[in-house]
Amino acid sequence: MTPVWVDTNVLLRFLTNAPEEQARRALDLMRRAAGGEITLVVPVVVIAEIAWVMRSLYGHPASKVADALRLLVLADGVAVENDDVVLDALDLLAGRSVDFADAYLVAAAAMRGEAIATFDTDLKKLGAAVFAI
Repeated sequence: MTPVWVDTNVLLRFLTNAPEEQARRALDLMRRAAGGEITLVVPVVVIAEIAWVMRSLYGHPASKVADALRLLVLADGVAVENDDVVLDALDLLAGRSVDFADAYLVAAAAMRGEAIATFDTDLKKLGAAVFAI
């Protein structure tokens, strides 16, 4: 399968179904990936940007954003960078009012059994091991 890196705007059109013409083209791209013709490569930064746009510009609640992104990560023909960490981060995002970036940082550190140096007290609420600074 041919790898094709996909930009945030394409996936947003797919997830929001708007504008109609771009959403149709994005759906066709997803179908090509699901059919095995191509593999859509999605970096973590694109997932983070989608989460931010869907929450801040579209006003979707964190749980809805997490659900939509979880389906995307698990879709046939889609290869998300560090997908295990992303899925853990989406679980954290769904249950709390946090940014995806914070959830990802906590999930990545936890997966490695490592601490986070931070001034953000909310990370500890997410279960992060905090390194004293």
